[in-house]
Amino acid sequence: LRRSALTLLLSAGLLAQATAARADARFQKWIADFYATASEAGISKATYQKAFSGVKTPDPDVLEKAAYQPEFKHKIWDYLDSRVNPYTVRIGREMAAKHGRTLAALERHFGVDRNILLAIWSMESNYGAVLKKDDRLHYVPRALATLAYADQKRAKYARTQLIAALKIIQRGDIDAADMTGSWAGAMGHTQFIPTSYMIYAVDADGNGHRDIWNSVPDALATAANLLAKNGWQSGKTWGYEIVVPPGGSKYSGQTKTLAQWAKLGFTRPGGNGFKNGADRAELKLPANGGPGFLMTKNFFVIKRYNASDSYAMGVGMLADQLAGYSGVKQRWPRPDGTLDIT
Repeated sequence: LRRSALTLLLSAGLLAQATAARADARFQKWIADFYATASEAGISKATYQKAFSGVKTPDPDVLEKAAYQPEFKHKIWDYLDSRVNPYTVRIGREMAAKHGRTLAALERHFGVDRNILLAIWSMESNYGAVLKKDDRLHYVPRALATLAYADQKRAKYARTQLIAALKIIQRGDIDAADMTGSWAGAMGHTQFIPTSYMIYAVDADGNGHRDIWNSVPDALATAANLLAKNGWQSGKTWGYEIVVPPGGSKYSGQTKTLAQWAKLGFTRPGGNGFKNGADRAELKLPANGGPGFLMTKNFFVIKRYNASDSYAMGVGMLADQLAGYSGVKQRWPRPDGTLDIT
């Protein structure tokens, strides 16, 4: 019996190894075959070989992470608590002081509020701290090839991003070996996917390279450039917390001018009025029984960075607190006994 059990275990192990070897062989064939597509896009053989040197197997963590995106799974208050809290505010203010000249220059040039840029930096990479954690980083060509090869839902996205990543390497902005990012290929301090990098990346420090991995000025300028080119309205807010009047929830998702919302009985906590009454805003109610929000143009510009409402709210709320404003005044409908981080 002992010998039979040992034989079964050995057989199972050999079978697993054989299965993995077949998968690796298929993955390597996919990489070899994809060169034809890359070549048509202008990628040289030398660039391609450099990018995939040493890449033999799919990234085992990529598909697991692809199935988990917190902005779509967490309750809104849990998501915001983890991103807008005393720590992120304190570090953000330290970074505001450290990079004050850069932030002032970017604000003048792009018209984007410096606190919004700091909030994006925080949300994307914890002010760059994530870039120092090897267990959080993936080699971008391998990660994108893994998605293109094994994730049917994201295969088209991954193929497009992989071509863009190869173009970045070929351009010489970053050495292939240093092209690290998230499981989905988002890169650098401000986590740009390769196609967005190609459109918006800026060489703000003037060294001849658009380096969002190592240059904070380049990374923040790239974020500012994206927002500006997508219609950021300088000097205006991203939205207002509002008190929903009785029956007001029926207007959820509708867009009206701020003056029209005021006539319907929507007010700000504390009784402050709305600036720019002619501006249009959409009513969003992220949690039943919780605070409501009137989202103006800049909220939707932030969503060009990340399409999640939760993400855009996090950026806006953190930016407000970095600027010295208070947080949400009304309570979220948290379960009894839940801690409220303030």
